[in-house]
Amino acid sequence: MILTGSEIQKRMGTDIDITPFSEGNLNPNSYNLSLHDEIVCYEEVVLDMKKANRTRQLTIPESGLVLSPNQLYLGRTVERTATHNLVPMIEGRSSVGRLGLFVHVTAGFGDVGFEGFWTLEMFAVQPVRIYPGIQICQIFYHEINGEVTEYVSNKYQNNKGIQPSLLYKELNPGAESEADPQLQLGFE
Repeated sequence: MILTGSEIQKRMGTDIDITPFSEGNLNPNSYNLSLHDEIVCYEEVVLDMKKANRTRQLTIPESGLVLSPNQLYLGRTVERTATHNLVPMIEGRSSVGRLGLFVHVTAGFGDVGFEGFWTLEMFAVQPVRIYPGIQICQIFYHEINGEVTEYVSNKYQNNKGIQPSLLYKELNPGAESEADPQLQLGFE
C-alpha cells in the first residue's frame, strides 16, 4: 500500500523526515524532491566495477547547465530524508522524463531505515539544460508487513552528498583506493 500525501505529512517527525520540507512539494501520493547544485561525472571512458572510478564535480549555475547525451551524471537531492517502518522509493517526474532526461531509472528502491541524501543517476537522450533547485523526482512510501530490520551500511547510510558507486568495496572486501570517489569529493 502506498501512502497518500496527507498520510506522508501526518507521519512527518515519526516514520518520515524530509529536511527541508515544503507543503507545496506534497502531491496526492508522493513528495517532490529538488536537485542540488552539485553534480558529478565519471572521468573514466570505461567504468570498472572492481575499482573506484575517478570523478569530477561540477556546479550547476543559476543560468543552467546543459547535459550531453551518452554521459552519466550523478546528482543529489537538496532534501535529506530518513525513513522508518516504511519502504521509500523515488522516481523521476514525468514532466522531466518528457524532456528526455531519465532520472533515477534504476535503484529507486530504498531500504527501511535509510537516512541521507538521494544520489540521482541522470542520463539525457538529447542535450537538455538543467537548473539547481528544480523539482526533479518524487519520493513515495510503501507500508510493509513483518518484522522490520533497518538498513545498515558503511557505504551509503548517512551520506553527506553525492555517492558514486562503491560496488568495488563489495567485490574487493577491505580494499581502499587512492581514487576513492568519496575522498575526491571531500565526503566522510
